[in-house]
Amino acid sequence: MSSNSLRVAIIGAGGIGCYYGARLQKANHNVVYIARGKHLEALTSSGLTLTHPDFNFDEHVTACSLSSLFTQYTPNDFDIYLLCVKATVTEEIAKKLQQWLNHFKHTITIISLQNGIDNEAILKKYLPDSFVVGGLAVRIGGHILKPGIVQAKGVAQLIIGKWPYANDKQNSQLNAWSRIFEQAKIPTQVVNNIRFELWRKLLINNGVNPLSALTGLDTRKLTHHPHFGQIVYRLMQEVAQVSCVDQEALSTKDVDEMYDLIRSFDPIKTSMLVDYEKGGTLELDEICGAVLKRSKLINISVPYTEVVNALLENALEKRIV
Repeated sequence: MSSNSLRVAIIGAGGIGCYYGARLQKANHNVVYIARGKHLEALTSSGLTLTHPDFNFDEHVTACSLSSLFTQYTPNDFDIYLLCVKATVTEEIAKKLQQWLNHFKHTITIISLQNGIDNEAILKKYLPDSFVVGGLAVRIGGHILKPGIVQAKGVAQLIIGKWPYANDKQNSQLNAWSRIFEQAKIPTQVVNNIRFELWRKLLINNGVNPLSALTGLDTRKLTHHPHFGQIVYRLMQEVAQVSCVDQEALSTKDVDEMYDLIRSFDPIKTSMLVDYEKGGTLELDEICGAVLKRSKLINISVPYTEVVNALLENALEKRIV
């Protein structure tokens, strides 16, 4: 692996995927953006235009569909895969990757940069343990404004680690990736317990994503609202209450830290609000559902999550009708 010629496949080149892809491409790495629909058409014909307070990108990119990835490339054509698709399709993607990898019999490194806490476990149902790296993108907001045009904001840090725990040898390998990302101006942290970090991110996701879709408020207005701000905190508390199911123990300190983080972060429209406005599929089962499922296992009441989930499900049903 050479830091001068890293070959990267961005599976799910939406707002977040395009940001990291653009950063890596600007650092002279070879990036293939896997997208679909009109966004793919725009990437192919006009390239990618991305704006960020500290970074602008307007260049030709190499892009293809997922099916084209499987027919035009072999797994060995890439050093690393960044999985940035919605958590609702993780299992579908994992099955397709399994078929592709079984055909070519290659080893790959795939880093999940998705919402939710169950993606890595799903990936490991279909892929060897050594292939799967857990990860999360923190302090970043990124959305497709229109096909081929992306807006992003925030520090855009990556946290990565072998799922669910890493040993010294694995951390050494991940530190090599981290140095390459850092050279591309992507702040990256390698951790021993990535599952704990994913649970901490779920605090924010469960706190603001569904409620923002219901209210139409960005994260700043939501968390500073005299009533909704308190509900956000309660939703985060309920995540901490069920974290023990996965042998993690989120504390009040974790809740307070993540609550303060989202309150002080730049105002962003959450991914669930954007998806709701566009009539897309919401990661409701992967966020609220993850909390509800675990609450039933230990017979703990999570009333705020239950109510917000039910209200949003009802809103979705009305939208379909």
